[in-house]
Amino acid sequence: MAATLSPPRLLPSGDSAITVEFSRNIDDAANQRVLALDRNLAAEPVSGVTETVPTYRSLLVHYDPMRIDFDTLGEKLVALAQLPVPPAVKTRRWRIPVVYGGEHGIDLEDVAKTLKTTPDDIVARHVAGDYNVAMIGFTPGWSYLSGLEDSLHMPRRQNPRLLTPAGTISIGGVQTGIQCLAGPSGWHLLGRTAVRTYQLHRDPIFLLEPGDHVTFSAVDAKTFAEQDGAAERGEIVAELMTS
Repeated sequence: MAATLSPPRLLPSGDSAITVEFSRNIDDAANQRVLALDRNLAAEPVSGVTETVPTYRSLLVHYDPMRIDFDTLGEKLVALAQLPVPPAVKTRRWRIPVVYGGEHGIDLEDVAKTLKTTPDDIVARHVAGDYNVAMIGFTPGWSYLSGLEDSLHMPRRQNPRLLTPAGTISIGGVQTGIQCLAGPSGWHLLGRTAVRTYQLHRDPIFLLEPGDHVTFSAVDAKTFAEQDGAAERGEIVAELMTS
């Protein structure tokens, strides 16, 4: 029921954006409300809103202050946030191939030692997960996934790396993620995928969207190399499954 939904916090973000915050923690229920508000705004556009950016627990709403003011927009956002959570228009499920361990997942063995198990067991647990794309951020195509099982939760590295490879599949805290572009990371590197979640000259440019579901499958290094070449040519080597 709509009446049971607690109102979000409205936080000014500069003079032309509002952060609509549903929780102060990483929370799947809050993320569902974030995506629901994003869908409601798309279905019932508010004049003056120029862009929305969903995150784990809040929706950043950019607006034109010459067309609508903070208080008026805030009232409309709170009203939309109180509506029952609508069903997603579509639920896409992706199966993403990953080569685990070795040079492609340099932290796999250390993670296994820390969690007092074997690398094969870590891979089996990670592949068994059913993940939700909670948000895209940090760098283009960086996909933050919720749904990591409790036994794989690990604090982030004390010393972040300044550069980690494109396509890295990693875990950090209660999350797992897909890093599309090479860049810094404080997460633990389990493997790599050839899938480009972002590719500028491909249609679509961004492969994953918040609300999508993801599972992983383990492949060997030879298959990874073949898929990497295909992905470089613009092929989508992830498998889109029917839901």
